[in-house]
Amino acid sequence: MITITESANHRIKEMMANESGNQLFLRLGVQGGGCTGLSYGMGFDSERKEDDEAFETDGLQVVVDADSAPLLQGVTIDYKQNMMGGGFTIDNPNAIATCGCGQSFRTATNAGAPSKDC
Repeated sequence: MITITESANHRIKEMMANESGNQLFLRLGVQGGGCTGLSYGMGFDSERKEDDEAFETDGLQVVVDADSAPLLQGVTIDYKQNMMGGGFTIDNPNAIATCGCGQSFRTATNAGAPSKDC
């Protein structure tokens, strides 16, 4: 299960309201890259794939592709605002290593493919 905090949910809905298009949902995923091997992906989408896993949290529709779902199991997504601005944070209990910025990770069973420019 993925947890999206109230503050993250509110910010995502604000951002979604500024997008054009009907029936948008939040798509979460993981792909190879970043300094540590795997990078998080988060964006809006309107097309679901056959193998997507879907759930709703506090009125927000969320979709995760089947390959990413095990890597995101237990993840908490939060949004924090401070004097420098705001941003999303991802706490992943599956990660055994993360990069300094927190945007890439690796797990015990998946090292991914680190970017060559890191």
